[in-house]
Amino acid sequence: MKDTVKIVGFDIGGANTDLAIIDFDRSGNIENIETDFEYLPMWMKKDELSMALLDLLGSYANDIDAVGISMTAELVDAYKTKKEGVMDVAKKSKDTFDVPVGFVGLDGIVDFNKLKEDPLKAAAANWIATAPIAAKIESNCIMIDTGSTTTDIIPIKNGKECAKGISDLERLKTGELIYSGTLRTNVATIVDKVPLDDVWIRVASELFAITADVHTVRGNIKKEDYSCNTPDGAGKSVDECMRRLSRVICGDMDVLSPGDIGEIAAFIHEMQVQKVSEALLEVSQRNQIDTVVTTGLGMDIIGKMASEVAGLNSVGMDQILKKDDCVVAPAVGTAILMEEYLRKV
Repeated sequence: MKDTVKIVGFDIGGANTDLAIIDFDRSGNIENIETDFEYLPMWMKKDELSMALLDLLGSYANDIDAVGISMTAELVDAYKTKKEGVMDVAKKSKDTFDVPVGFVGLDGIVDFNKLKEDPLKAAAANWIATAPIAAKIESNCIMIDTGSTTTDIIPIKNGKECAKGISDLERLKTGELIYSGTLRTNVATIVDKVPLDDVWIRVASELFAITADVHTVRGNIKKEDYSCNTPDGAGKSVDECMRRLSRVICGDMDVLSPGDIGEIAAFIHEMQVQKVSEALLEVSQRNQIDTVVTTGLGMDIIGKMASEVAGLNSVGMDQILKKDDCVVAPAVGTAILMEEYLRKV
């Protein structure tokens, strides 16, 4: 019998597939965590999923004991329904590996046969994997996980998640899901006007710039954090991000200065934080919880700031995970849930 088991957690999103490889001792204690991610736009490359999973694992592919899968990719428009998406992602994942494969659903980890009975329970359920990590920091809290595309706002009481909504549709109603993230959000969905020289200017309703451009110009993210495609197919330097932002008000760098673009970027950032804060406060007041645990790529630049605007106390999940691991927290949580599942079966 091996002294340790190596469990893999994948969080398969519409744009990014995240990886966590965790070594557990015989008692289930974590000895080591390694994380990574790959940009995989599933709306174009869903048939490359199996290869991407193996590429992420690299040399570890033949040295793993089990795989856990959480997903949000079922929503991409390559699938006609979410059920179709769940089953496609699940089957591709299961067929990729010769070790036990489990799937995160609303009832915890299930195997493929159980998943087939009710596929929608696994749709966008990755927050089920992340919430227990937040509960280790504070048993009564609101977890706010800001990724590249969305922000999950999940209430936790007595160590258990107690979200009012279950599906994405329901969570959009309850404020527990905000379609605003660190990288991929079209800035025209955040603001309809921006200030410049004390004048309000209406924005163009086009995909000229995304939040990755805003946060690059603001110095909030590094170039390597800008993992998604750019709207214009150009590069990801500060100058190129500024050029994309200038187009939001139908300008260019001949008529707008870097200072002008900085002013616009600061306002868009402020409005993004404000919108997340409104939802966070709604969830806080409904559940009477005033402590927030932040995680994800935007944990400091969106989650923490939204907590401050809402007047709530916040603490980062990096109290118990490394900062880089927080970026792929659902994958980490998926591996943990899979290890616990294996010890029960």
